[in-house]
Amino acid sequence: MPSRRRSTKRPYGDEPPPLDLERALGGRRSESAADGDWTVQRVRGGDKAYTCPGCRQQIPPGTAHVVAWAADGLLGPQAALDDRRHWHSACWQHRARRR
Repeated sequence: MPSRRRSTKRPYGDEPPPLDLERALGGRRSESAADGDWTVQRVRGGDKAYTCPGCRQQIPPGTAHVVAWAADGLLGPQAALDDRRHWHSACWQHRARRR
């Protein structure tokens, strides 16, 4: 029977590295604010242009931004996901000031 070679990635007996929760969730996180509960995901940039609902200006293709949708959608989770919006990161962070 041939002997099995041990992995060289992590020495035997060493503790595994801590889990990067943000990476495991794909950058998706939950946020609560005065305007409700939201699911927010960072996007590195897409192939398409979007209009930011905060400033009404275009988010050009390839620009990093956030996508947000209501976590407690009135018509259910699929409808909330379908109603997601693409925001400039700064516009999302400062949206409470615009009201």
